[in-house]
Amino acid sequence: MTDPNPTELLDLALEAARRAGALLRDGRPADLGVAATKSSPIDVVTEMDLAAEKLIVDFLTGHRPQDGLLGEEGGGTEGSSGIRWVVDPLDGTVNYLYGLPTWAVSIAAEHDGERIVGVVEVPMRRETYHAVLGGGAYVRGDAHGEDIALRHRPAPPLDQALVSTGFNYVGHVRAHQADVAQKLIPRLRDIRRGGSAAVDLCDVAAGRLDGYYERGLHPWDLAAGDLIAREAGALTGGRPGLPADGDLAIAASPGVFEPLQALLEEYGAWHD
Repeated sequence: MTDPNPTELLDLALEAARRAGALLRDGRPADLGVAATKSSPIDVVTEMDLAAEKLIVDFLTGHRPQDGLLGEEGGGTEGSSGIRWVVDPLDGTVNYLYGLPTWAVSIAAEHDGERIVGVVEVPMRRETYHAVLGGGAYVRGDAHGEDIALRHRPAPPLDQALVSTGFNYVGHVRAHQADVAQKLIPRLRDIRRGGSAAVDLCDVAAGRLDGYYERGLHPWDLAAGDLIAREAGALTGGRPGLPADGDLAIAASPGVFEPLQALLEEYGAWHD
């Protein structure tokens, strides 16, 4: 077995994400959000989610049948190549349901457990974020199709930092997260809630946010975005000394990361 070619993996991830993004964008009924509290629109979103994941999986396995795969909808399969794809076909499902533009397709490739490629396709913003380990992070826009290098925002004092977060769907968990946010807000410029972890991580990479944190993420939520943020020079992690995981994920400009992480530890953002 030879070492993987990251460029080959990146090209596959870019094309899979582009196709899935087009499917989701073009296949969304125009009136989907009108009856957002009824079961039928939610069923449509689930069907689109599943269809996008099937498209991605079929494309990737068609080109690399020996690779493993971890997907939000389809569970995990073991491979024999040392490569595992980590796929979130629709990150930001509530935004998608309501017709908000902040949703994304997220695809990452890992080699023996290390993330080496990340792609986040944001169809409604006409942006494609991508990174290869050690190669920097870039965004490709529709206008010219050119890759623009990403760099985190210069770190302001914490009280001037704009930070995004997310909230769980479970009521008591969300209540604790709101308590953490209430304590944090006076210490920051402001807080945003975008609704897609993948997009928030890319916005840290692009300098649109000074930081981002969230509890309860799954590997497919953060795999691609975490790599893109790090390759743009941001710091990422979880609780002090630990990587980003389901307990806590943080990404921020150096200089914002450390004091933000310390406050989140003090406020108990890592538990329910």
